Amino acid sequence: MKSKIIVSILALSASATLYAQGFKGPQSNAGFNGPNLGIATVQQALDASDDTPVTLTGKIIASLGGEMYTFTDGTGEIPVEIDHDKWLGQEATHETQIQISGEVDKELLGSPKIDVDVVRVL
Repeated sequence: MKSKIIVSILALSASATLYAQGFKGPQSNAGFNGPNLGIATVQQALDASDDTPVTLTGKIIASLGGEMYTFTDGTGEIPVEIDHDKWLGQEATHETQIQISGEVDKELLGSPKIDVDVVRVL
């Protein structure tokens, strides 16, 4: 009976020691590559498939009414839908540089637009 208890204690302490060592990644000074943020230009977004993640930096150049705007980054223009609650009290004019993150939304017969999840005034 004592030998079973001793073996159990040794096994538990060995597994705890292994667990306590933590993460051991590759031994490299290359750094960490963060997540792929998806498409980075309007031109790429216009050619991307539905639901492709995008992070774009540019300007809103026109309001199309309601929550729809025209966005440009110099590579092209694309309609974007920004729900009122996504602005988080930030304001932008046609001269304000902003960063938007969201997804390409391709309607069946319509042109693509960006459904914006995050707006950041730069």
